[in-house]
Amino acid sequence: MSAYTTTQRWVLGLASLAAFMAGLDLLAVSTALTTIRADLGASLEELEWTVNGFNLSLAMLLLPAAVLGDRYGRRRLFAAGLALFTVASAACALAPDVGWLIGARVVQGAGAAFVVSLGLSLVSAGFPAAGRGAAIGILEGLTGVALVAGPVVGGAITAGISWEWIFWLNVPIGLVAVPLALTRIRESRAEHGARLDLAGVALVTGAALGVVWGLVRGNVAGWESLEVLGALGGGLVLLAAFVGWELRARAPMLPMGHFRRRAFSVGNAATVMQFASTLGVVFFLAQFLQAAMGYSPLQAGLAIAPWTATLFFVAPLAGALTDRIGGRPLAVGGLLVQAAGMAWVALIAEPGLAYGALVVPLVLGGIGASAAIPAMQTTVIGAVAPDAVGQAAGTNALMRELGGVLGIAGLVAVFGAAGSYASPAAFSDGFVAALAAASALALAGALTSVALPGRRLCA
Repeated sequence: MSAYTTTQRWVLGLASLAAFMAGLDLLAVSTALTTIRADLGASLEELEWTVNGFNLSLAMLLLPAAVLGDRYGRRRLFAAGLALFTVASAACALAPDVGWLIGARVVQGAGAAFVVSLGLSLVSAGFPAAGRGAAIGILEGLTGVALVAGPVVGGAITAGISWEWIFWLNVPIGLVAVPLALTRIRESRAEHGARLDLAGVALVTGAALGVVWGLVRGNVAGWESLEVLGALGGGLVLLAAFVGWELRARAPMLPMGHFRRRAFSVGNAATVMQFASTLGVVFFLAQFLQAAMGYSPLQAGLAIAPWTATLFFVAPLAGALTDRIGGRPLAVGGLLVQAAGMAWVALIAEPGLAYGALVVPLVLGGIGASAAIPAMQTTVIGAVAPDAVGQAAGTNALMRELGGVLGIAGLVAVFGAAGSYASPAAFSDGFVAALAAASALALAGALTSVALPGRRLCA
């Protein structure tokens, strides 16, 4: 960073710190779920909303945050998002019951959306084209470190202090970072701010909420109940209404015209399936290690590390290789390897399983996912003109988050139909079914990726 100006160092440093906080919380909570269930008496459905409340709020506000920042000031709303994330983190730590925790996580996800979206916008605006890629690489690299470290940090805090400190950790950092953001970063906004598509946001949020609610409630209320059928049906109707609205809207939330390009539409569809598989596994894996194998939260976090660490080592190589051979081979091959790894875990999972038997399939699945992610992202962004890159990246980020939300909800439904928390054996039965479903999702993503163009599209 020696070649950067003082202002650029502050922009990159604060944006990276905020993105690290948001990324760390995304996975740190996964290793604390078993402890949270015991401390707050949470059901499987409530645990799911503890994670998906954050993810859904984050997903729905990523693009609106970028639009609002362009119009009203990126620095101002970045600082506001960071403050909201900090306050919500304190509320999570103080939660007296699981309902309070879920509500605070929803607010925390809203703050994270502004932090992640506007942090990227501030870095993009604060650096010239010649150095922008390197700066964004540092930002994304630290986010990757947070995702790798999340399960270990969450496990260490839960085992060493208490799960509440996963959230308390954000408070002093936020209290320092907010005034620094307001005083050390220059304000920036777009010359012609885009319109905020409130109708589009409302429709897609209602659609996602309806589908997720139906999937989560199916095992509780019964799949034939009016509540579940109404939620699923209503979600699909709102989804159709969203597509219709976006096709006619003057300032659509999503760049619908880009979906006519095969690389853009297929790449985003495969992204949804890949992240549905990956984040669904994240939700259950740490719980399996604790509930069925008797690990402590810290041991579970360390046990997951070989899987998540592959992102740090494989993703940069896969990104460089994508530039040479195109995204299709790595997307198809990576998702096939991910599917094989998850299927392998499903075949051997049982109470008391020796950890050594899990290492190879977990690493295999991690390598596959880490190869596919940059290949699909590069293909999607390469399908559009240079002036639409930000919009394409935002759309792909939305698809990743939505995929995770739907994947967790779907795998929770599969788990609930086959197992429970009643005993290690009952949990293992549900885990096996959920991992088989995760493998099927990755396989579906691989088959979808076959339709990607043979070479990267450079607009």
